[in-house]
Amino acid sequence: MSQEVKPTKVLNPATPWTNRPVPGIHVPDAQETLKSSFTEPTVECPECHALTTRTAMSFNAYVCPQCDEHLRMKARERLNWFFDQVDTELGQDFVAKDPLKFVDSKPYTQRMAEAQKKTGETEALVVLQGLLKGLPVTACAFEFDFMGGSMGTVVGDRFVQAAESAIAKKQPLVCFAASGGARMQEGMLSLMQMARTSAAIEKLKAAKLPYIVVLTHPVYGGVTASLAMLGDVHLAEPKAMIGFAGKRVIEQTVREKLDEPFQRAEYLLDHGVVDQIVHRHSLRDTVYRIISKLMNVN
Repeated sequence: MSQEVKPTKVLNPATPWTNRPVPGIHVPDAQETLKSSFTEPTVECPECHALTTRTAMSFNAYVCPQCDEHLRMKARERLNWFFDQVDTELGQDFVAKDPLKFVDSKPYTQRMAEAQKKTGETEALVVLQGLLKGLPVTACAFEFDFMGGSMGTVVGDRFVQAAESAIAKKQPLVCFAASGGARMQEGMLSLMQMARTSAAIEKLKAAKLPYIVVLTHPVYGGVTASLAMLGDVHLAEPKAMIGFAGKRVIEQTVREKLDEPFQRAEYLLDHGVVDQIVHRHSLRDTVYRIISKLMNVN
């Protein structure tokens, strides 16, 4: 703990020692605040505003140790946490293009470059294959910090490749969804990925391979309307926001105030959209148990 100490008054050397103040311990008054100091970067919980070191938060799977709030995880970090061992990565050969020459407040190519620099990823979907408790699994995760996890053509390419590779290797596919929807900068080409990913999921079902969806915070738009709602089992993290149109858009349409927990995972569980809400610390065991039963793994 560190505290600010008021500077001492400089005394005249000629002042008799009998007239000098008696040294004492400084007691902070009511207006002084004591702040803890950290030697490394910290993460602030958006719910309780507690500060936790990034290392401690990482070891706790980005669950606040004070209030149990589930913070957002980066896609690659989530997959590395999910797998016991990572064997290979898929989809790095797919590169985004700008067929529409789209420009809003800035060119699409500039937005892509900024997103790649910010996240260190080449696209909004990361696909890895590895072992989960000794079971070979293909898993993909959306990087929400990459243009809101929006689904463009490369996201569709990578998801389809993940499904085809899972079929070829007879592996289950797990998807950690976190997206704002389709990517407007690619227009109709982005919307076509809804059909492409849906067709890939049908191939998985025809091959009798499990497709497990884990809904994280948040999942909206075209991703919800396609690959995020076509799983054999839908799991969700606590308090995750899940929907098609946003809450404010719906309120403006129906002209009603929609109170909590509308569009929360708990609300969707009560209405049969989500099969189970799983704490992040129990997620690996839950996914493994479901896959083992669906694939008759002893």
